[in-house]
Amino acid sequence: MANINEDQNEQDPHAERAILVLENVHKNFGGLRAINDVSIRVKPGERRAIIGPNGAGKTTLFNLIIGELPVTSGHIYLSGKEITKMPAHRRIGVGLGRTYQITNVFPGLTVQENVQLAAQGLSATKFSLHRPVSENGHIHDKVMKALDDLHLTHIKDVKTSELAYGAQRQLEIALALVSEPDVLLLDEPAAGLAAGERVAIAELVRGLPAELTVVLIEHDMSLALGLADWVTCLHYGAVIAEDAPDSIRENEKIQEIYLGVG
Repeated sequence: MANINEDQNEQDPHAERAILVLENVHKNFGGLRAINDVSIRVKPGERRAIIGPNGAGKTTLFNLIIGELPVTSGHIYLSGKEITKMPAHRRIGVGLGRTYQITNVFPGLTVQENVQLAAQGLSATKFSLHRPVSENGHIHDKVMKALDDLHLTHIKDVKTSELAYGAQRQLEIALALVSEPDVLLLDEPAAGLAAGERVAIAELVRGLPAELTVVLIEHDMSLALGLADWVTCLHYGAVIAEDAPDSIRENEKIQEIYLGVG
């Protein structure tokens, strides 16, 4: 399996290592090219926002990274290893975590039970889900840390069906964090939330561990730019700009395409 960082360092020993790399990635659906020659390098610990108007290809790009869709051509690397053809469940096992636009939780289970299932599903005890979490100290510690990191400990015994939508979004991030990913993909974490809930989710994202690399897609440009160190803007499946948040805000082409002004 290819190692892009080793290849790059042979060419330039001073080149900065990247934890997530997309190299000339294309995705076609029949005659429609949804992703067009996208190349992205994300550094360890970086907060990267991928923005763009509806139909820009943001969610398709995420599905290619996580492995839920196959690429038509191009390469994807995680921590220097090529994962282009690796199935989605294996990508989670080697360091990717992901949330979805629509909450993906079990409403009949408690908050803690949801996180426990996610943790056990990635462990050697995944075929013994009937065992109490207290019987496996390592899993218990992971579950409680994820609950604490997302400020859910006080409602850990509440059924998910009884939670406000904002708390369900928090829970979904906890489900992704319990796998201890190196790179966390957040798919519109504030989608469907009221203004106050959006502020709370933004604060939670800001409070994630500094060593965790976060890549988020978000239609709300203001929210995305407030969370990101670096921004990639897509339009019709292609990268039209990559820059710091302040420069993206002032980019006239993005204002015209993304905001419909100019």
